[in-house]
Amino acid sequence: MTDLTSLGVKEIRDGVRAGSFTAREVAESFNTAVADAAALNTFIVTTPDHALAAADKVDAARAAGETLGAMAGVPIGMKDLFATNRVQTTAASHILEGFTPRYESTVSQKLWDAGAGMLGKLNLDQFAMGSSNETSYFGNVTSPWKKAGSNAAMSPGGSSGGSSSAVAARIAPAATGTDTGGSIRQPAAFTGICGIKPTYGRCSRWGVVAFASSLDQAGPMARSVEDCAIMLGAMAGFDPKDATSLQMDVPDWEAALNSDLRGKKVGIPREYRMEGTDQAILDSWEQGKAWLKDAGAEIVDVSLPHTKYALPAYYIVAPAEASSNLARYDGVRYGLRDLPDGVGLQDMYAATRAAGFGDEVKRRILIGTYVLSAGFYDAYYTQAQKIRALVARDFALAFEQCDVILAPTTPTASFPLGSMNEDPLTMYLNDVFAVPASLAGLPAMSVPATINANGLPLGLQLVGRPFDEQGVLNAGLAIQQRANFTAKPEKWW
Repeated sequence: MTDLTSLGVKEIRDGVRAGSFTAREVAESFNTAVADAAALNTFIVTTPDHALAAADKVDAARAAGETLGAMAGVPIGMKDLFATNRVQTTAASHILEGFTPRYESTVSQKLWDAGAGMLGKLNLDQFAMGSSNETSYFGNVTSPWKKAGSNAAMSPGGSSGGSSSAVAARIAPAATGTDTGGSIRQPAAFTGICGIKPTYGRCSRWGVVAFASSLDQAGPMARSVEDCAIMLGAMAGFDPKDATSLQMDVPDWEAALNSDLRGKKVGIPREYRMEGTDQAILDSWEQGKAWLKDAGAEIVDVSLPHTKYALPAYYIVAPAEASSNLARYDGVRYGLRDLPDGVGLQDMYAATRAAGFGDEVKRRILIGTYVLSAGFYDAYYTQAQKIRALVARDFALAFEQCDVILAPTTPTASFPLGSMNEDPLTMYLNDVFAVPASLAGLPAMSVPATINANGLPLGLQLVGRPFDEQGVLNAGLAIQQRANFTAKPEKWW
């Protein structure tokens, strides 16, 4: 029989529908793979019974001649930022350790309704704050990739590092991610997989632990553009429980996939040729232009003049919103409570937060509280919001000249765990190419493109107009077909 863990979403779904194998056989294969990959530390909690129960439900539906859902028979990893009914949800933080919701996030419920099952809750940077997956209370996630000639543990990217590592290691065919400033796209690029952040509001945020509410957006991570299109279709849709949810029909992105880009214009932002970007990244970008030109697209230069201000603006807006969102973790209602003898309420708040939050989370809360404080609100937060509006306007003007924008996803390939811990600012620069699309709420995708001299994957990023996920997916498919990226990490775990 085919090694079922080598199959992606579409192959599993179609195989189950055709009766080539059962959903239970798929679930059992991936449950075994998850158990064998403990060294990667991708999962905080595993839920093999959930995967099997969902598979049995699909097999029974097929036997009864019922119509199967878009994700029928596909077991996935669920980033531990999504509330899952009666399954621990921690956001990789000690302050939520042991918290088991009695409700299901909208996105996860949509996936279960489409026939997917859950392999477990995936590790991440604590409260989605990080670019390397080193801030989790439950330990670092390790990438399945190794640098040529080195045995150093490599970063899978962040914050969706558990998701990217699991998909790249073939222990999950797909996984959910969330993207606030690049946390789907950057880890996808680091591990040689696909990941798309849809237009802000496409996927409900209800039941997703909040980091920065005006930026957070859920999306799929998988090994192909087709798989991302299928999974995004199952995840997206209007949700009356989320005030920011888009009241729009969900297109059939899979059915409309088309890599023929004749008549399309691809914009190349001149400001993205930044100092410090690896030459291999720039070479990959040039190759991407050639691939899209071969697909029939016209390559045009565009300008995004406020790009250099996007990252500092993001690291004011996001921490400001985080400081507000994380105020709810106080030791009173749920999660950790640190109550030293004889202390009052304020002391309990302080002790609980000191023990429950990690260093990076504390750093961002402090930054956010500072920029929102009296005397500094106008100097920092108001100015950052003005920059955000200018970044969005830059994109709007650029899209008058082109249909989609091509750029690098990251300035470098993956790096060894621990190599950037001494300098948070250097770590923040990993998001320099990803943040502008987040600030503007635009759909953006990373697609694997090439391998560098050290044997590590490099990704290319595509950014589209608001609501034009189809244009992004189509351009991604054109790159995928020409890149023919078949490299995968050698199993060492």
